[in-house]
Amino acid sequence: MGSTDMSTPFQLKDAPIDGHRPIKVRIIGAGYSGIYLGIRIPQRLRNVDLRIYEKEESVGGTWWVNKYPGCACDIPAHSYQYSFNPNPDWSAFYAPQQEICAYLQGTAEKYGVLRFVNLSHKVESCRWDDDRKKWILKVQRTDTKETFEDDADVLVAARGNLSDPAWPNIPGLKSFEGEVMHSARWNENYDFKNKRVGIIGNGSSAIQITPSLQKIEGTQLSCFVRSKTWITNPFGDHVMRKLGLDPNKLEFSPEQRREFAENPEKLFNFRKTIEVDGGTIHDISIRGSAMQRGAVGAFSEAMKSRLSKKPEIAEFLIPSFGIGCRRSTPGPGYLEALVEDNVDFITDPIETITPTGVTLKTGRSVPVDVLVCATGFNASSAPPFPVYGRGDLSLETRFKPFPTAYLSLAVDSFPNFFMMLGPNSAIGSGSLTVILENEGDYIVKCIRKLQKEDYATMTIKPERVRDWSEYCHEYFKSTVYTDTCHSWYKSEGGSGDRITGLWPGSTLHALEALRAPRWEDYDWEVIEGNGENRLKWLGNGWSVTHTPGEGENEWGGDPAWYIEPRFVDFPLPGRPEEDETLKMRPFSH
Repeated sequence: MGSTDMSTPFQLKDAPIDGHRPIKVRIIGAGYSGIYLGIRIPQRLRNVDLRIYEKEESVGGTWWVNKYPGCACDIPAHSYQYSFNPNPDWSAFYAPQQEICAYLQGTAEKYGVLRFVNLSHKVESCRWDDDRKKWILKVQRTDTKETFEDDADVLVAARGNLSDPAWPNIPGLKSFEGEVMHSARWNENYDFKNKRVGIIGNGSSAIQITPSLQKIEGTQLSCFVRSKTWITNPFGDHVMRKLGLDPNKLEFSPEQRREFAENPEKLFNFRKTIEVDGGTIHDISIRGSAMQRGAVGAFSEAMKSRLSKKPEIAEFLIPSFGIGCRRSTPGPGYLEALVEDNVDFITDPIETITPTGVTLKTGRSVPVDVLVCATGFNASSAPPFPVYGRGDLSLETRFKPFPTAYLSLAVDSFPNFFMMLGPNSAIGSGSLTVILENEGDYIVKCIRKLQKEDYATMTIKPERVRDWSEYCHEYFKSTVYTDTCHSWYKSEGGSGDRITGLWPGSTLHALEALRAPRWEDYDWEVIEGNGENRLKWLGNGWSVTHTPGEGENEWGGDPAWYIEPRFVDFPLPGRPEEDETLKMRPFSH
């Protein structure tokens, strides 16, 4: 008896090959990362239902949240901006928080990002529905406390790794009767005048807060310091000298800012010099390198000189670990503040906090009126809201014993889920913002592939995540990042043996790794109803570029786009291998 073929005959998809299947994208966070995606997704894609949820009352991310005195970027401002929107008007080499926040807000407005942003919307949970192939989000409006549900085909966590404040785990903290504030939860209305101020920590934020509070009339500072740290000469000293600038004058004059604004070539050359400097000091991260040894000698002498009034501070503060094991910071004014008469540098461990002050393990009591917790962020943890992937696996569980994500972007068992500035995203030297841009570009390419080729899901293979984790662990063995120090770069709250905060290589290495997605590293599911034929996405034989247009547009695109100069790659006659562009950066598929 013959068999009967009950399968459905193959039918063409009645759409052009380069059409735009409707797709919903939800982004969590409107800082540097979320704003970037809010520009590139509408620029490069079509038919995308885009929403950016931001829990704060404004865009700006960490630069909106952190408002402590002295808050500023600790790398040259001209390297801490979008490549396509350079700001000629930074007031200082290390721009203050207010300017960076205003720059982000201005960029978001300039490029239409605010159309897609829902402010005061806090994502409470995200759960993958494997039947619907959707992410289900629970969102709360922080102003009205209204809660609603949303769904998405693609979910991007763009909240960064410096957004969840880490409070110190010290007995009695809640019993303190004075003012308590975290550097990321600053009380701008508090009057520090004539106050006894306790500052816990000596990381980047404490290094900026201390000189600001030290100058306030009548303050008496008690700096509780448990860690050694390198306070480096301000980054870019020799760069500033190259450009005829005085490294001791970190503020730009009105004349310099006007010249940057009126002379784009001068601004570009200034930026270029800074970027070349940042991109060519990667060797400082290699343990025992000549650059590392030279820097240790130079920075040790500089710290001793700046602390000569109180040499005992230099004796405690100068580390034995390499420069970069903990995040290095220029700290303008920090060492100078520590030697002032109204600053007490305390290295004895804290035993407990009492209603009126701090008790040390030596038994000494230190009375304070206000406690400033400059204790950083939970940089190596999962987001502070639950994210559940396939099989109800939580991201928190998946990030144990330490967080890891393929190329810092993707996690196995979490389909269509990407992270911006996820584990192993930061950089020891070079431009962080250009890495951020390239991560965003990678994600946009993934969204387009899902949309164009009719895939329902893409999920990184677990073996590729294991390969990545193994690569990272092996790479960092020869670097100063694995020296003995307490650092947010490390797992287990800063004391683990895994480097989870930094990219395993240079900035330029990261750009090349993110340049062309390796699709074979992912598992793919086609959308329901497409049948067995995996080439159904080829459509009906047409391209959108020569289909009838809408309104005044005759065509959906340009039927002869391929001869437009902007699309033509003109080779050099005789010796095409002398192409200057490809000498600057090798070709890639």
